[in-house]
Amino acid sequence: MTSHGPVMPIWSCGGCDLPWPCPTRRRELRAEYADAPVSLSLYLGAYLIQAAEDIPWAPAGTLHRRFIGWTRQPPQVQQRSTAAQPAEPDRDERHQAG
Repeated sequence: MTSHGPVMPIWSCGGCDLPWPCPTRRRELRAEYADAPVSLSLYLGAYLIQAAEDIPWAPAGTLHRRFIGWTRQPPQVQQRSTAAQPAEPDRDERHQAG
């Protein structure tokens, strides 16, 4: 069981006090619903409706991105650069070289 559940009606995270769903809860939900992305969206859609009722001053687009929008994006993975590639000369340098 996660400690990163929503604190209602302010919709902050009970574990880290960030806006819910926080990055930790998002990672947990991605793992939990890895094979069921539609179910994840439906689950979060129910929370979106509750949040819209609790914080009616929040713009609908902001709430959508916060609760559902992130589910369509692949998780961000930090990638290391294995080798630096030299910059390609711009058009003027190529004409001067040739």
